[in-house]
Amino acid sequence: MPVADTLRFFRTWLTKPALTGAVSPSGKALARAMAGEVPANGAWPVLELGPGTGPVTAALIDRGIAAERIVAVEFNPEFCALLVERFRGLNVVEGDAYNLAMTLPPGLTGPYAAVVSSLPLLNRPPAARRGLVEAALDRLLPGGGLIQFSYGVRPPVEAVAGRFTVRRAAVVLANLPPARVWVYRPAVP
Repeated sequence: MPVADTLRFFRTWLTKPALTGAVSPSGKALARAMAGEVPANGAWPVLELGPGTGPVTAALIDRGIAAERIVAVEFNPEFCALLVERFRGLNVVEGDAYNLAMTLPPGLTGPYAAVVSSLPLLNRPPAARRGLVEAALDRLLPGGGLIQFSYGVRPPVEAVAGRFTVRRAAVVLANLPPARVWVYRPAVP
């Protein structure tokens, strides 16, 4: 990971810790673990929430998902400009991932093959976390999932019977700090 990215992230974390949630970008091992949960085949788009400087975006592209298939929602304008510069063809939307109904422009509202989130959910109240999970799941194709990481031992949002399930997909010890990858799916009636 470029030193400049770590400095950008750290500077943003110092000024807005609740929005950034980490002092440095996700490591390559975590990014690969998250991307590995996304189906690489098909033509449906993938929604990425909170891409930051793009480590998960790069892992998705390395997995074979064309940049043109990725819709990246990022709040930080500096990170948005960096993503546009780094990933030709990436659909970057500057806005609030916690309000997808207002943020996603017409034509990019879904459905999505998967939603990949690097948002700092644990920095938000439980109701806001659950709202984000439900909004993401509502935009998925059948069989799709929301892939979320956290540094916590438990999922950032517990499963809700009849609404959605959650499973731990990976523990990434090679990340600093170690992280867990969670996959949320709509409950099957």
